[in-house]
Amino acid sequence: MTDETDIDDLPGHQPENPRCGFVALVGAPNAGKSTLLNAMIGAKVSIVSPKVQTTRSRVLGITIEGDSQILFVDTPGIFTPKKRLERAMVAAAWQGAHDADLVGVLVDASRRGIDDDTRGIIAALQEQQRKAILVLNKIDLVKHRENLLALTAELNDAGIFTDTFMVSAATGDGVQDLRKFLAERLPEGPWLYPEDQISDMPMRLLAAEVTREKLFLQLHQELPYAATVETEEWEEFQDGSVKIRQVVYVQRDSQKAIVLGKGGARVKQIGLAARTELEAFLERRVHLMLFVKVRENWTEDPERYSVWGLDFEQK
Repeated sequence: MTDETDIDDLPGHQPENPRCGFVALVGAPNAGKSTLLNAMIGAKVSIVSPKVQTTRSRVLGITIEGDSQILFVDTPGIFTPKKRLERAMVAAAWQGAHDADLVGVLVDASRRGIDDDTRGIIAALQEQQRKAILVLNKIDLVKHRENLLALTAELNDAGIFTDTFMVSAATGDGVQDLRKFLAERLPEGPWLYPEDQISDMPMRLLAAEVTREKLFLQLHQELPYAATVETEEWEEFQDGSVKIRQVVYVQRDSQKAIVLGKGGARVKQIGLAARTELEAFLERRVHLMLFVKVRENWTEDPERYSVWGLDFEQK
């Protein structure tokens, strides 16, 4: 993975009839967009946690299917925003959908009925006269097939869905069929990224996202959206190893105590989990140094938004 892509670095052996395009994955919070993206790519490019709204910014996952290069845009969940950070996240989600060649609307099939956030997404797409692909996710959790069929019929009454897929991002069921379908419907054109690149996310940001995921997995019951992680230093050594210094920012001293844990035990657990995953991903030794600092108003800091590619001024 590289931080930037130079057109001269693109592979010379592109297929004779290449296809390339953007596929936006949109849906209500916790519909499983990040899990599906990772399943589609075959590698982890977007963080996953039981906490809704884990994805804050647009994440691009890149994969090859036949002669097609599919550029998946995993977006923050779309919901009714109240705070500045929430408004910026929802705006990023809609921008991702607006710019894409194809839109996939993910719906959690295991929930009873259609939630208000999903209804809002459908209404907005109807207003834009935008067609989409319906992706019913988590079908492994649905016990009665008739419930699945009834949900499919109700959603298709909206008139915006051209096709319906039933998948389980967690087990992989139906994922390959969806991949092939999308690949065949992308516009003709040259690949935009090297064949072995799986994301356009800079490594420093990806490393911070890995740690943020471990933070949420450990603390999703105790810590609200009051934490963020930033990579402050990235130093590579001649033996191939890398030293990464990261800061976990929280808003209050009480939250700092939660992250640190008794005698610093909690932050050590988080650091170990993050380092293990980073070493597997980077295929080299990682020296990870984690620090916890209080920054009361980080959610009102324009710099934090620019790091994630969000619009601070979003009304």
